[in-house]
Amino acid sequence: MPKRRPMGSLEAEVLGYLWRHDGVALTPGQVLEGLDAGLAYTTVMTILSRLWKKGLVDREAHGRAYAYRARIDEADYTARRMQDALDRSTDPAATFDRFARLLSPDDADRLRHALEERTRS
Repeated sequence: MPKRRPMGSLEAEVLGYLWRHDGVALTPGQVLEGLDAGLAYTTVMTILSRLWKKGLVDREAHGRAYAYRARIDEADYTARRMQDALDRSTDPAATFDRFARLLSPDDADRLRHALEERTRS
């Protein structure tokens, strides 16, 4: 039996592929060729359709199919996922505390700088 991927990993792979193509709209066939993940064409179509319904990609008519491009960049996507995780927490203060303790000194400096910039604007 083939090993199952973690939940959401295919969506992340497809988004990553679209990000690497910097705004160029790609058909499901082009994504399939580029992923080299042993997927069926219909699986890639389904993933792209789900990403479109979630508002993460735009699509445009391309012959009888659609071509897709990422609507948001990787930083926005990651920030949204972090916010979603925080929103699910029943104790955001404890979550922030634990998160801060996990940061490397360089990442803590980056976060501090981002917060300082936010308060200036």
